[in-house]
Amino acid sequence: MSDIHTTAIVHSRAEIGKNCQIGPYCIIDKDVKLGNNNTLQSNVLLTGNTTIGDNNKFFHSAVIGTDCQDLKYKGEPTLLIIGNNNVFREFCTVNRSATLDEPTQIGDNGLFMAYAHVAHNCILGNNLILANAVNLAGHVHIEDYVMIGGMSAISQFSTIGAFAFVGGKSGISKDVPPFIRGGGHPFEIAGINSIGLARRGFSSEEILSIKQMFKVFYFSGMNTTQALEAAEKLQPFTKGQEQFYNFIKNSTRGIHK
Repeated sequence: MSDIHTTAIVHSRAEIGKNCQIGPYCIIDKDVKLGNNNTLQSNVLLTGNTTIGDNNKFFHSAVIGTDCQDLKYKGEPTLLIIGNNNVFREFCTVNRSATLDEPTQIGDNGLFMAYAHVAHNCILGNNLILANAVNLAGHVHIEDYVMIGGMSAISQFSTIGAFAFVGGKSGISKDVPPFIRGGGHPFEIAGINSIGLARRGFSSEEILSIKQMFKVFYFSGMNTTQALEAAEKLQPFTKGQEQFYNFIKNSTRGIHK
């Protein structure tokens, strides 16, 4: 059984899992599917075609699953899918997708601090930290273990690669390769996120190999096409080198320098 406060409004068609704590003045609409062991503190809104996994925590006034803010959206029953073990702090907002073919998706173990916003069709990986007032525009992709500092803005269709560190008050308008650290507006690459990689169990040899690949793209004086050709000479790649190389090779938006 779940503990539902007497002032909460839960639609009879909503699916509520076991051992959920639903606090005062929360609203859960009819098409919401809520897994087990979730906590809604107070005044939380869960709405739309929203599926939520287990062990998530929603703080006061989080608003999850609302219609997107895309003017092309015409009321279609679009989707939001949230995984497990995420924390959504006060006044965090997450929109459903603008199109039926691609749900807004959030993985597992994320921390979304106060006033963070996730727009339509964003696809977010696991173990992310979005600090206070980080704003993601539509169709943003963020890979695993990314950290984004407070009051940063990520423009539509941008991708941030795994293990990247984005400093506060940054403006992202292109793709950010994996393992990178940087910041500012306009965003500038500062180097490899060496400390973060070491904390995540990367060996010193692997970090050095990633730095070697990084230098080809950022210190050789070559443009991206030339650097891709030069980087091929480093084969056979380590796992990290391959991930870095393939990210840049497959980028359609261009990478930040």
